Amino acid sequence: MITLIFATNNQHKVKEIRSVLNDRFNIITLQEAGIDIDIPEPHDTIEANASEKSKVIFNLTHQNCFSEDTGLEVKSLNGEPGVKSARYAGDEKDFQKNIDKLLLNLKEKENRTARFKTVISLILNNQEYLFEGICKGKIIDIQKGNKGFGYDPVFVPDGSDKTFAEMSMEEKNIFSHRRKATDQLISFLNTL
Repeated sequence: MITLIFATNNQHKVKEIRSVLNDRFNIITLQEAGIDIDIPEPHDTIEANASEKSKVIFNLTHQNCFSEDTGLEVKSLNGEPGVKSARYAGDEKDFQKNIDKLLLNLKEKENRTARFKTVISLILNNQEYLFEGICKGKIIDIQKGNKGFGYDPVFVPDGSDKTFAEMSMEEKNIFSHRRKATDQLISFLNTL
């Protein structure tokens, strides 16, 4: 069994990743690894922030690990909130304030197309590998659903009439950007 430290403090992300990975992988959270740090995200790309997080944990532990960074990119807002998705309305990472700011900024916009982009950075045997997943969709005017987290209540993926927050984990995984990136990670690990 391959053991990987997942470089995140976000338990929602841990739950999503574990729902996809099979029994061949033992995923250890930062908390379970006894690591209590908030890893900085200083870069202006999702790829660089994902890479930063896995490198910080690898340098601390010298163990195989992975991280992910996800951003919501809204076309009519020139890609905002992007790398600032979690802190769009401030450093406290308040999901509701982030959604409120997004809807306010989209108030006069006709084009509401958006996409979620996830990049996973895996450091395995001292080498880094990147995997990307994208889910296209649109931002709706009002929040619907109470599942999920982040922007899920206002994001409807292409091919569905439900927001992510209205979907079960199984339904969300059909469309999910995180699932797509994780599937690439699994395919790669299965070749080892």
